Amino acid sequence: MRSALVTGITGQDGGYLTEQLVAEGLQVHGLVRPGEPLPDHLLALGDAVVPHEAELTDDDQLRAVLRASAPSEVYNLAGVSSVALSWDQPALTAEVNGTFVARLLQLVWQEQERRGEQIALVQASSAEIFAGATSAPQDESTPLTPRSPYGASKAFAHHLVQVFRARGLHASNAVLYNHESPRRPPTFVTRKITSTAAAIAEGRASELVLGNLDARRDWGYAPEYADALVRAARHRRSDDYVIGTGESHTVRDFVAAAFARAGIADWEPLVRTDPAFLRPVDAVELVACGSRARSQLGWVPTVGFEELVGRMVDADLTASR
Repeated sequence: MRSALVTGITGQDGGYLTEQLVAEGLQVHGLVRPGEPLPDHLLALGDAVVPHEAELTDDDQLRAVLRASAPSEVYNLAGVSSVALSWDQPALTAEVNGTFVARLLQLVWQEQERRGEQIALVQASSAEIFAGATSAPQDESTPLTPRSPYGASKAFAHHLVQVFRARGLHASNAVLYNHESPRRPPTFVTRKITSTAAAIAEGRASELVLGNLDARRDWGYAPEYADALVRAARHRRSDDYVIGTGESHTVRDFVAAAFARAGIADWEPLVRTDPAFLRPVDAVELVACGSRARSQLGWVPTVGFEELVGRMVDADLTASR
């Protein structure tokens, strides 16, 4: 049985990616923190998912996981995923999102040399590496201009992948633009919006408090982005791929769509802004030019913005009943 190794398997993307790989007949080995349980949707997959506890800073533990899992594909989804948290803990962000990637790339390359078999690695890069871009949309040739500790750590890892690709590793960067789903944790603004809209519609909350309503992002559906990762791993040659819908919407648009799905047309009196939720430095308009992913990987997103928001609201309404 072919196997894959997924770091960050317990997160939103890790879950959808694992479900796809298992459905294709792979055994999926997941890297988890010591004592971290698997969520129910992964436990439901039974023996097809094998968790491995390891510290991201321990080379011996990571090497042992690679030997035990013998993967043909490695997907690195582990990391600090919050831009806001990265401002509070920049050193931790640099260690997890940057230094760990250097460690993982080196160990995968060594394992490939030991086995004499190709191992494909895909790094979950981020649109935040383009946060200071002077033009939109962004593509693979856009200069890296991060504007947060999170973006800087992802930019470092992005460059490392390119370096190890030159060394002979089938290593690809999937530059993921914002992608959401009902599994998005409530600490993310999108889930905060949909869950609060649902709560207000049901009389369990009275207002939604946000930061910058005018920030523009390119939002897509997370399971489709997991599929892009798989396509990148299996393409005949490794490369960098911008993954996004090519459409940008404001946070205000997201709020309006969420309240509309919840059955509330006059939503503005229910929303207020608070400077405490503003980022120290916000990104410019982030919108993807995904022509390379379309032409080389055959990847085309199908779930539109309104439907994405609607699915999240529906899930939040259902969960409260």
